[in-house]
Amino acid sequence: MILTYKLRHNTDFSTELKQAFAVAKFAVKNPKCRTSKVVKEFGLKSAISNQILKKYGNQKIIKQVHNVNLVVPNQSIKVDKESRTIRVVPLKLVLKYQFPDFQKINQIEIDKEFAYISCTVPEQPEMIPQQFIGVDRNTTVHVAVTANPDTGKIEKLGKSALHVHRKYSAIRKRLQRQGKFRKLTVIKDRESRIVKDLNHKISRKIVDMAKVQHAALVFEDLNGIRQTRKQHRSFKYALHSWSFYQLQTFVEYKAKLLGVPVLYVDPAYTSQDCSRCGTRGQRNGKDFKCPTCGHVDHADVNAAFNIALRQKSMIDRTQKEMCTMGALIPHDAMLECPATLESHAL
Repeated sequence: MILTYKLRHNTDFSTELKQAFAVAKFAVKNPKCRTSKVVKEFGLKSAISNQILKKYGNQKIIKQVHNVNLVVPNQSIKVDKESRTIRVVPLKLVLKYQFPDFQKINQIEIDKEFAYISCTVPEQPEMIPQQFIGVDRNTTVHVAVTANPDTGKIEKLGKSALHVHRKYSAIRKRLQRQGKFRKLTVIKDRESRIVKDLNHKISRKIVDMAKVQHAALVFEDLNGIRQTRKQHRSFKYALHSWSFYQLQTFVEYKAKLLGVPVLYVDPAYTSQDCSRCGTRGQRNGKDFKCPTCGHVDHADVNAAFNIALRQKSMIDRTQKEMCTMGALIPHDAMLECPATLESHAL
């Protein structure tokens, strides 16, 4: 897996960045020129010039160049893991790092403030889950609610997200009325950074929880929800400002690093079915009540249990099918991956 880490370099590279900008402009106008000799007059180191020529020479859509970073290839980077330092040879830059061990550095991109270090990191083999944790993602109140049917443990995470969205939505409306349009971008960027930090913390807690409990994480497959979901006017902002895909991405890459399986189920009626008896219940806001068995629960908690139970029932159903076919598979093998089981059944 490739991850990118960001480090502040505290060095003035304004001259080099201007040279890189000139090289990038030349590459856009002359895409067939790929050797640093033709841009030697700009004064940029050849190792960096070659990377910029390659990067912008391949971009057929770009007509103009705006922001250009210094791109340093792996061959020009020296790593000392004992002192935990990275030396960027062409720029005579030494960076101290604290992030986890990696196999190699692929490249480094440098702008005015930061160095973006692209690393190949090892992945742990995916574990065979003993339990399933359902994760219900929401647009209101809690960003994510997790539930484990085997232990009954529930976690509600990210309650502050809705407050953040409402706060910055009100600020943007006020700025628009005042005609301060330049500040709108600043406010939007600040909001996205806060939400991104929150999603990082939530995803870390969810993955660590699954690792400790030897459980797979089960999500609803919400692809296309913005296009298919019927939207009430008051619900539109919450849905379109909700970074559920970002949270999903953070969970997926953190889970890969720890060997935690991430699975997806059909989202149909997960918030309306009763997690106790399975019949269709009544949901009113965040309240859920089953008229059949009388079960009363928080609607998001009920949905999280249903998500986990739906995956569990898929495993149990496949086991029964395999038994009736006479192809007995050990229970541990059944828990490996639904896709594998389906291929066996076929």
